Formats: sequence, C-alpha cells, structure tokens
Amino acid sequence: MNKIWSSRTIIKFLFALGVWSFLLLGLLKLHSNHIILNDEIQSGINNGRLLLQKERYQEATSTTTEKFLPLDVLIDNRTKLDDDQLVRDVESRLPSLPIAYWSKHKNFSQQKSSTCAKYPSIFDLEFNNIYWQTLHTSNGTFQLFGAYYDIRKKSRIGPAVRILGMIDRIEPKVKTYCQFWFDGQKEPFIVKTFEYKYVWYNKWGNYKQGIYQPYLIACQIPKAFHGIKPASVSLVENECDTASNNLRVLHNHPSDGKKKNFAVCVKGLDFLYDDLSVRLVEWIELLNILGADKIFFYNLQVHPNITKVLDYYEAEGKVQVTQLTLPGGQPNVPGFQHLYLTKKTNHKRQNELIPYNDCLYKNMYLYKYITLLDIDEVIMPKGDLNSWSELMDVALPKSLQQRKEGYHSFNLRNVYFLDGYQHDHGWNKDIPKFMHMLQHVYRAQNYTKPNQYVKCFHDPESVLTLHNHFPLSCLGGGCKSFPIDTEDGHLQHYRADCVKSLKKSCDEYKEHQVRDTTIWKFKEEVVQRSMRTLEKLGFFRNPPTGRGSRDFER
Repeated sequence: MNKIWSSRTIIKFLFALGVWSFLLLGLLKLHSNHIILNDEIQSGINNGRLLLQKERYQEATSTTTEKFLPLDVLIDNRTKLDDDQLVRDVESRLPSLPIAYWSKHKNFSQQKSSTCAKYPSIFDLEFNNIYWQTLHTSNGTFQLFGAYYDIRKKSRIGPAVRILGMIDRIEPKVKTYCQFWFDGQKEPFIVKTFEYKYVWYNKWGNYKQGIYQPYLIACQIPKAFHGIKPASVSLVENECDTASNNLRVLHNHPSDGKKKNFAVCVKGLDFLYDDLSVRLVEWIELLNILGADKIFFYNLQVHPNITKVLDYYEAEGKVQVTQLTLPGGQPNVPGFQHLYLTKKTNHKRQNELIPYNDCLYKNMYLYKYITLLDIDEVIMPKGDLNSWSELMDVALPKSLQQRKEGYHSFNLRNVYFLDGYQHDHGWNKDIPKFMHMLQHVYRAQNYTKPNQYVKCFHDPESVLTLHNHFPLSCLGGGCKSFPIDTEDGHLQHYRADCVKSLKKSCDEYKEHQVRDTTIWKFKEEVVQRSMRTLEKLGFFRNPPTGRGSRDFER
C-alpha cells in the first residue's frame, strides 16, 4: 500500500512539477513577449516619427527644389584678395593714389629730416569727393586730380611733372612747392612750383574768387634726376610741411614703343535719366569703323542701360571708363548734380576741362592724335575717304604746304543734323528705326562759322591744355590749328535743336537743308555690328537672329 501511495505521490509530484514548469515557462514567455512588444511598439513609434519626418522632409525638399532650381547658389566664390592684389585693385580705382609705392616703402622711413618733409601715409591724405586730394593754403584751397610725367621734346621747361586740378582763386598768389619722391631715395627733392597755367579764358565768365577754377600746375624736375620718373609728388605751401596730398605720377607709354593712331576722349557723362544706350552702341560701332583705337569715357552719373553698354565694350577692350565726381562743395548727389550742371552752365564747362586734360596727359605717349567728342558728334570723312587715317593722309600734306613747322591741331567745321529734318522726310525703311544717325541724313545746308563749334584732331606732342573745341595753350608758342577742307571731312552734329548761343541764326539752318547720305558708306557694317551687340546685351524682346539690314521696317 505504501509503495502504491509512494508511486502515486511521485506521479502527482511529477505532474505538478510539469504543470508548474509549464506555467512558469508560459509566464516567462508572456513576459518576454511583453518586453518585445513594448520594444516593437516604441520602435514603431520612433520609426513612425522618422517616417513622418522623412515624408515631411521629402515634401519640403521637393517643394524647395521646385521653387529654387537650380540648387547651386550663385555667389562670388573667389578667394580673398591678398595684399598685392588689393593694392592693384585700389590703384585701378584711384589712379592718382601712389598706393603701390607706399606699400613698397611703408616700413622705410622717408623724410628730409626729423622735422622736415616727412613722406605722408596714404591714410593721412585728405580726399574730397573720392577722387580729389586737397591742399589748404593761407590763400586758397587746391583740389588735385592727377599728376603726369612730361618729357615731351617741345616743352621749353624740360622734364617736368604737371598737376591737374582746381583752385578757388582766379589768380593764385600763394607760393607752393613740389616734394618729389623718387623710388630708392630716402628723402624728397623739393622744388618751387614753376607756374599755374589757367585752363580757361576770363572773358567766358565765372572769373570770381571763391569759385573753383581749372589749372595745370608745373614743377620742373632737377637735372640730377633727368631721365628718372618720380614715383609720386606732393604739393605743399612750405617746403618742410608734411603733405596732405600725394599723387602717383602717371607715365603711360606703349610697351612696344609704337603709338596707335586715334584716341577719343568723352567728357563726364551726365545721363542719369536719359537712356541713350542704343544710340551709344551705334556711335561706338561707327567710331570703331572710322578708326578710333579706343574711346575714353568719364562717368558722372548714367542710366543703368548705359552702364551695361559701357561695361560690355570695356570688356571688349574698345573703351575705358573713368569714374568722376565734382570737387569741393559742388553736388554729387544723383539728380541734384544733374540739376546743378544744367543750371550752372559755366561751372559745368569749367569742370569738363578736367577730364579732357586728364585724358590728354594719360594718353599723350600712346596715340598720334587725340580728339574730344560728345556722343552726338562724328568726324565724318567725305568723298572717297573712308577712315580717319585716310582723312589725315590728305589733310597733313595740305597743312605742311601752308606751314612747314606743322600745326598743333586739325579742326573740322560743324554742321547740324537736326532731329526735325528727318521727321519732315519720313523714315528709311531699310534701316532699323532706332539707328539714329543712319536714319538722320538731312542736314543744314550751311556750316556754322569757321572756328565756331569745331572739333579737332590734336597732336598730343605739342598741345599743353585743351578746351572742348580747340587747344587753349600749346608748347613752343601760340596754338596753330589747320582747318580741314569741308570736301574732305566735317563734324556731323546730331541735335534736337541748335545751341542756345545760335538761337537767332538757327531758323536759317532749319529752313535751308540738304540730303547728306555720306554716313551710308558704313551702313551695312554699322547695322550688323550694332544689332549683334544689342542682341548680346538683351535689348530685343524677340531677338532678330538671321535678319539682314533690309528686314527692320518698324
């Protein structure tokens, strides 16, 4: 009995143990599943969040991509300028500043003595309206624009530096000195100013104290330094003054020693509100065809489209643009400056003499002839002559027959091509209507009087100072200008009306007119070049690709 019970007890115990083991395993499994489930739930939540974020990111990325294609950000990624590059950049923007010379010698003491004529730091110079440097004296203020190395053979004073600027005195009485700084010299060489050359006639007006007048100031280079160009020059009232100005002495000369033929100088452009961009393209292309090697513009304030045209041609190497401001207290605020120049005519004309003469002195060793033109003027060769070179090949022998020693300039008579003439006769259908000069082929029958409103080809080796229409002073004596025969060439002047001083005689010019199609010798080439440039610059709504000059009826 006990054995049976024991067996049954053992069986029950084993059964109970099995059940218990089963229950225990079940509980362990259930707990494990709970943990896994919790992990999966948490993982699912996290994955859900990531999925949601991914979807939102993809949605945002897709939207952004579609909205801001292309993905590359168009920014200037050029490397930062080093000191040498920065010096060259500043020098190109401000030609009168001798920053390269200063940078080279900034750690080298340069002075006459410890108390006399110390070389000024460029950071201590006094600038006025960006491009002008200043000298205050006991009798007047000087605004200085540029300095130039003059070693022309016809100059009676020998090698010299000429400084171009404006002085608020009609006859400067104050004594001044030039401090010449030569590369490699520890101290300056100081000379007394040789002369103040007035670049104006008192009979033209504005002959008053206190108004800035244009002057060319000369300082002779001492014999010991003949053949050596000064690096810079300072103008001071007393020999030992530490200067408030320091101008780089410019000496532009051809690398191969050969001069080019023709440079054109254009006064400060003041076309803030007038979009003359298309007319400017036609004008530049025509002058290039006629023989202008380069056109030098001075820029006050212009319309953005004009800037676009000038930038394009500057990149092409056909023009050079120099930024310009008015010195002293004259206005440079956009709009106000234009109003000032419109109302203050004599101030305007006096200021114009600065860019004209700066252009002369920067280019006197680079070109055989320099001419000053407005963008509504063209020197036109006539008859069988097709270029300025051919025109001068005819004019030069004629001039030498009259004066063996030659002339300082060669002038061309002015004739008006007034806007109203073309309106009376209609438009030429085989020429784009916006080609202003090619469309206007009716002019006044009569020229303005000899020497009145002429323009010249100047010999830069012999002229000293220039005015808009003729040389004011020349090397070696009085200026002599040869009048080019009107059968060989003339100045075509495109205007809406005559100048104010010719109002009384303008009716006569308007009543008597003739058809003059001389410009049409260059019609095809001017049209093709102009259209190509205008298309490149995006001036056409529907680019006229492949059209010929006869397809432009408007």
